[in-house]
Amino acid sequence: MNTTETYQERYSRAKARVFELKAFYNHVIIYVIINLGLAALNYYQNEWRFPWFLFPLLGWGIGLMSLAAKTYRFNPFINKDWEERKLRELMDGEESHTLRNNS
Repeated sequence: MNTTETYQERYSRAKARVFELKAFYNHVIIYVIINLGLAALNYYQNEWRFPWFLFPLLGWGIGLMSLAAKTYRFNPFINKDWEERKLRELMDGEESHTLRNNS
């Protein structure tokens, strides 16, 4: 964390994070309510002979998992160490490219 960071900057970042979490929780609530409704409709329509409600449940669930990974900043393949290494690599590559063009 930058030591010269102001209270307002920290507050703005925290507020944005709270908004992001709140949006995710709202998505989860809507997901549960809608899918419970679809399951009830499926049951009353054909008493589980064909559980078609599983298709939107699974499809939307995959999207919700993706949103959860983004919200909680979970990516096992691209983490903070990877970002730092890539930044250094790109900066070094740009620096050497600039030196070659100036020669």
